[in-house]
Amino acid sequence: MSKKSLNVGIVGYGFMGRTHANAFRKVVNFFDLPITPVLKAACGRDEAKLKAYCERWGWETAETDWRKLIERKDIDIIDICTPNDSHAEIAIAAARAGKMVMCEKPLSMDGLQGEEMVREIEKAGVANMVWYNYRRVPAVTFAKQLIDEGRLGRIFHYRAKFLQDWTISADLPQGGAGLWRLDAAAAGSGVTGDLLAHCIDTALWLNGTIGSVSAMTETFIKERTHSATGQKQEVKIDDACAFLARFDNGSLATFESTRYARGHKALYTLEINGENASIAWDLHDLHRLQYFDHRDRGNLRGWRSIHVTDGDHPYMSKWWVPGLQIGYEHTFVHQVADFMEGVASGTPAAPTFRDALETQYVCDAVLNSAKNGQWQSVKHV
Repeated sequence: MSKKSLNVGIVGYGFMGRTHANAFRKVVNFFDLPITPVLKAACGRDEAKLKAYCERWGWETAETDWRKLIERKDIDIIDICTPNDSHAEIAIAAARAGKMVMCEKPLSMDGLQGEEMVREIEKAGVANMVWYNYRRVPAVTFAKQLIDEGRLGRIFHYRAKFLQDWTISADLPQGGAGLWRLDAAAAGSGVTGDLLAHCIDTALWLNGTIGSVSAMTETFIKERTHSATGQKQEVKIDDACAFLARFDNGSLATFESTRYARGHKALYTLEINGENASIAWDLHDLHRLQYFDHRDRGNLRGWRSIHVTDGDHPYMSKWWVPGLQIGYEHTFVHQVADFMEGVASGTPAAPTFRDALETQYVCDAVLNSAKNGQWQSVKHV
């Protein structure tokens, strides 16, 4: 590909709009890429906030209508950082216009909508990716390498949890720019699509496909005031979800997520137990991977804490010197770098829309199981 840069048009300027802008800006400082991103245009509905966002983050131009952004001939990539209910419309329009598409997670409101997105994106033949950034924490990527090398042997157990506490107050409204995650019309689901989707994507990547699930959910506060109308409304999202799963490789799994775990702001942990070894990871200590190998000599056998900061660890040669760690925002930088490398090589970087649809199918099965109280088979792509 002769083009040396790609012009990015971003839709949305909130929390994820900031993380993505930071990644597009920083990637060229640390990665030698065959193709580099240019912050060409940002799009949002509030003109004043949009202007401030563009000035702070270095976007060259602004649009208040995402359709006009897609129509622009000088835009190569559409990056979607909007609430879940608009992902499909924007992504499909962008694909039909021949734009590459990067979309925030989850891919869609449900599997059926995700299937349409996959069909359109693959019909258009454009590069695509979904922002499941935790795959690109160096310690998690290193865990993937250890698993693929067979160091754990046969996998018996996978367990993951993602705990928060920010919605406990009954006075918290739902809906609107800051609280759309509490509104089922905008979010599709609660912690299942918001938090567990991260856990599921990581699990599918590390441990293969999930065959069936058995789930329970709970909505602790049944009514909230909508921030836009001031009216009391039924809360239709799940505040908490726990489910059992069987992987196709025979391993058993437990997943748990809630926004009602007082004292936890973003506790994401995972542990995998194999025949020969186990690994564990904690987002609060994201640069460390805990590793236990039963093949060690008996009197030396025990959990070791691997500080994933050396140059031979994933991504770390691009940053500082061994012993100096990186953080959450760097995972997005890694994702941009991998996307650009994928465009240059013609080998798509994961997770693609098709990969993310698999996660959506698991979410659908979880929510269906919670409703009918039965084990649910997971549809596969």
